[in-house]
Amino acid sequence: RINVPSTFTIGVSTEPSIMANAAERLLGFKVEDIEEMAKEIIFGQLRLTVATLTIEQINQDRDSFLELIQKNVGQEMRKVGLYLINVNIADITDNADYIESIGKKAASTAVEQARVDVANAERDGAIGKAEADRTKDIQVAKNTAEAEKGRKEAEADQRVYVEQQEALAVGGENAAQAEIARANADLAEAEASAKQRADVATAQSEAAIAMATYDEEEQKLRASEIARETVAKQQVEIAAEAEAERQRRIARGEADAILAKYNAEAEGIQNVLESKAKGYSSLVTSASGDPKAAATLLMVEKIEAMVNAQTEAIRNLKIDKITVWDSGNNADGNSATSNFVSSLVQSLPPIHDVAKMSGVELPDYLGSMTDETNES
Repeated sequence: RINVPSTFTIGVSTEPSIMANAAERLLGFKVEDIEEMAKEIIFGQLRLTVATLTIEQINQDRDSFLELIQKNVGQEMRKVGLYLINVNIADITDNADYIESIGKKAASTAVEQARVDVANAERDGAIGKAEADRTKDIQVAKNTAEAEKGRKEAEADQRVYVEQQEALAVGGENAAQAEIARANADLAEAEASAKQRADVATAQSEAAIAMATYDEEEQKLRASEIARETVAKQQVEIAAEAEAERQRRIARGEADAILAKYNAEAEGIQNVLESKAKGYSSLVTSASGDPKAAATLLMVEKIEAMVNAQTEAIRNLKIDKITVWDSGNNADGNSATSNFVSSLVQSLPPIHDVAKMSGVELPDYLGSMTDETNES
């Protein structure tokens, strides 16, 4: 049997579904009753958790033991609407002091292991020191031999190097003499070549000066000719623009004159029409507001002109000769000659018919037309 002194902190859950469990299962309970219910759940789940583990498992892995308690107790608490906030386990003991013995054994084992580790470390240190000393002596001897060997090789290399340098010095002196001779020859050749290039350059320079002088004179002549042509071209352009402007102004003047003429004619026609309108309005007013009577008066004024037009229609007829065979009186008592003249006059439209064509009815004092019916 083991003792697990612990402290559990619980409260009502804030999750909606678990709060519903609390409202359903804890409503109406007193605080003491709720605490008692929580204790029973905790003790039951704690016994169940301890029963599933060995003492060694509980003692060696306290964190896993604590997580398992939180898991089992928390699940049961949620069923009644409670939430496990915290679990604190102070210590775990048993009546037979088995857990304490396990701890002491582990401590003793750890101490012995530490002593063994110290001894092993001291042994390894001594062995390492001896090996280091041996390696040091061997390395010192090797370094001494290598140093002597290096010194001898250096002396040999020094003698060889000195001889080589002397040979190189002699060869260098000979090469220097040859180089001096070549340099003198190159100098003479360079001087001759330089003189030749100088002469050629002088000739080319003189030719270039002459060519430049010729080009300059040619450019001056060309510039003078271009200037004259440009001035002539500008004069032609100015004259053309002036003529074009004159033609445009003449055209604008003629257009303005035509427009003024048409405007004047339009104003004259408008004035005539306005005057006629005023006259017709006065005529209608004088005819007591009767437009038909006013039109009749206007028609009466034109009768003379209409009669003249009718007579003018036959006056210009050219009849060279008229031959009439008249055998006597006709059945109506008229002669053929009189009937011919009457028919000729009747061929003209009567004045009343002309007036009717204009929509005007002439007054009776100007005569009237009657329909003649021939009875057979």
